[in-house]
Amino acid sequence: MERSLTTVTTVGTWPWNGDCHGIVTTPVVPAHTPLAPPLAWRPLAVQCPRSLSRRSAPRPGRALRQRLSGLAVPCSAGPWGCCRTRSAGGALARLLLQLNSPLCSTARCVTCRGSPGSCCCLPWPPRTYLSENAMGSTMVGEGSDLGARALALAREFGGHKRKAGGMPVAWLEQAMFQLGLEVHVQPFSRTLPFPDEAHERYLVRGTNVFGVLRAPRAASTEALLLLVPCSEGSKNNQAVGLLLALAGYCRGQVYWAKDLIFLVTEHDLLGTQAWLEAYHDVNLTDIHSGGVPGRAGAIQAALALELSSDVVTSVDVAVEGLNGQLPNLDLLNLFHSFCLKSGLLCTFQGKLPPPEGPSGPGYAQSLRTLGLMVLGQAGGGPGGAHGLFLRFRIEALTLRGINSFRQHKFDLGVLGRTLEGMFRKLNNLLERLHQSYFLYLLPSLSRFVSIGSYVPALALLLLVLALEDFGGVLGSGAPSLSLTPPHALDLWMRLSRSEEGEGETPPGEARGSLLWLVPPVLVSWGAGTALYLLPVRGQAVATQHFPVGEAEAVVLALIGIYVAGMALPHSTHRALSGGGQRGWMSLKLVALLALALLLSCLALLNFSLGFLLGATLVPPAAAVRPGGNRLPLAILLVLTTPGVSLFAAVLLERELLEAPAGLGEAWQRFLGALGQGLLQEHLHGAHLSPLLCLGAYPCWLLLWNVLFWK
Repeated sequence: MERSLTTVTTVGTWPWNGDCHGIVTTPVVPAHTPLAPPLAWRPLAVQCPRSLSRRSAPRPGRALRQRLSGLAVPCSAGPWGCCRTRSAGGALARLLLQLNSPLCSTARCVTCRGSPGSCCCLPWPPRTYLSENAMGSTMVGEGSDLGARALALAREFGGHKRKAGGMPVAWLEQAMFQLGLEVHVQPFSRTLPFPDEAHERYLVRGTNVFGVLRAPRAASTEALLLLVPCSEGSKNNQAVGLLLALAGYCRGQVYWAKDLIFLVTEHDLLGTQAWLEAYHDVNLTDIHSGGVPGRAGAIQAALALELSSDVVTSVDVAVEGLNGQLPNLDLLNLFHSFCLKSGLLCTFQGKLPPPEGPSGPGYAQSLRTLGLMVLGQAGGGPGGAHGLFLRFRIEALTLRGINSFRQHKFDLGVLGRTLEGMFRKLNNLLERLHQSYFLYLLPSLSRFVSIGSYVPALALLLLVLALEDFGGVLGSGAPSLSLTPPHALDLWMRLSRSEEGEGETPPGEARGSLLWLVPPVLVSWGAGTALYLLPVRGQAVATQHFPVGEAEAVVLALIGIYVAGMALPHSTHRALSGGGQRGWMSLKLVALLALALLLSCLALLNFSLGFLLGATLVPPAAAVRPGGNRLPLAILLVLTTPGVSLFAAVLLERELLEAPAGLGEAWQRFLGALGQGLLQEHLHGAHLSPLLCLGAYPCWLLLWNVLFWK
């Protein structure tokens, strides 16, 4: 029976306008009409009598408002049962689909313009500057001459080190005590999850020695720290000598308003991690420590020194911290200003400063330096001992003395005066460093790229993921709708029309069911979980059945699970039937949403890693579709898998360092990078391994499943 509607007109006075009578037209369903699904109507249309005479007069923007508001349409459920109103959301989506081509062209242009590589060239990046007034107003006068004293202490330390067969703890305690410091010793131990072949260690035991110089002009509420890692052989002997000489000089000064901590650690990053956790009374990495018997104030800034020669030609500075963290830019600018003052040559990423002014060689050198920083930050590992301090909100740098073939040499006295000046300027701070940038990229020490210049590149890359269509580039040219690679917004609109019954449903497909999505999603994330957990936990079983060491077993198990996971999701959808076209469209939409969420989170935590993953995964994610000629898309997916991208990053890093490696050497470095990545995740809490195993790899497996969907 057809339904007949009756309209009831009501005239009344609105409370917000007393002289305007509203005419309301409401549909009424007769009582004898059979029951039907309820309809949710739009808000009642109200017309004022005063405006009835002006209905024919055109108003600016009326056409656009009518286009966005649409007609009175019942409220329907979107894909997967989500409530969706087609009034504004559907019209906006249709408008975006119509503007797809110009939006994508603009996004591609702005992404290329805002990428880190182009930011260092066009236009020339702005110069660095000191934002903190306490450090940028005037320069202090350095009065120390520590060269001869530092060399004598370094030779004495080296002799006791050879005699003890390691770090001479007793001699260091005595030397610091004679200098007037408050000396403390901290033992620690750590059992590695598997042997570290790079350093040939498994059960690590060591001792940290540190001395505290109490501030004579203030209470022990704040502190500054100088760190020297004690390495094997004669490495860093000169750094320890310079640390002791600087401590003796600072002991005779009366202007210190902050405590000074002079720390010598054993076993590099492990000793630094143990001391930081004990000093802050936390245990993040299950390291066994004897605790810190004495403490100074809250550490405001720290410098890590690595020096292995009596003279230096330059000083290289490292800024990359754990998980891509960076120190405040003011600390780096302060060190650079003191190097310029003393004439000390300062390098970044091992590269000399580029020539000033726009030139081809300058652009190329800036691009290489910026590329090395992006790769180092994306790796997630600390660039030095300073990298572990950034987790505890302590601004820190690592300074490495370089002795190369250059003619101009500097003795330890010049480097000592630079350290003295930095500590004196940091001593003037009334609060933590906060006025300058924490998120930046450096093409050189004198230029920087701020977050506002490079973050839009990744944001527009995600826009390309939502709107771009690579069918004309990589597709087979088939005009069929099922062979066209739709983007995320197009997938949402097609699934919405299918839910409403507007589109044609192929025979055998169950409308509204998500059962066909469960196997590929579960298997993909299950493979990622196995890739994350099994290599380390199953190393004992692997060594019992195969003639390999524990470290080799971990790396080989990692590669085996990675390759085997590529074959699992390919056949999971065969267990169920009825997915069809809606099945792969829904699965691709899930993959695109998961990838967009992953890249959005990485943009806030580690931009370099997020940008590299986006640049490699977004094009195949937008182009993948089942049917047609699958070979080009399969090759593209294999070449952009996270494992192949990591291998390409190893090759690219060697090229940027101007020390290209062959495939054999690159493969060995790739295997070493896999083992070190797992070790850093267990020892220091690096996020690269879990992000790739539990985030990027499952998303890539979902795209692989979409490609081979039946």
